[in-house]
Amino acid sequence: MALQNAPIAKAQMLIRRPVAEVFEAFCDPAVTTKFWFTRSSGRLEPGKEVRWDWEMYGATAYVSVKSVEQGRRILIEWADAHGKPCPVEWLFTPHGHGAILVSISTWGFTGSDDDVVRQAIDSMGGFSLVLAGLKALLEHNVVLNLVADHYPDAHKK
Repeated sequence: MALQNAPIAKAQMLIRRPVAEVFEAFCDPAVTTKFWFTRSSGRLEPGKEVRWDWEMYGATAYVSVKSVEQGRRILIEWADAHGKPCPVEWLFTPHGHGAILVSISTWGFTGSDDDVVRQAIDSMGGFSLVLAGLKALLEHNVVLNLVADHYPDAHKK
């Protein structure tokens, strides 16, 4: 069966911290490396190109920062599994006193229908782990190592 609509992968999580702190956690690699990638070439700033590394997997992503709307939205592009630009968008929505609903969406997957579905499912799962790790870090000051522990047999030796 052929896809009727291109999938959009979405993950979201309520984080009980001020929006400025949650937003900064994605912009500042000193914080982001505690719950997602292991190394970055710099902050997320409009028009900037940065490199993210997951050293345990020997993986790298080159990120083009398209938009940063302080406390509201981040939009980047990085390459999908086929090397084509794929957007990723973060939305930060106030949700009651001192809490933010963080939503991460990505789309534009390429390849066969099976490839596109696989990439969307993998992205949703990966961003769910990222958000759970962020929640543990910001709400409880606990580093869970979710991304590193997700595929321990794939670690570079």
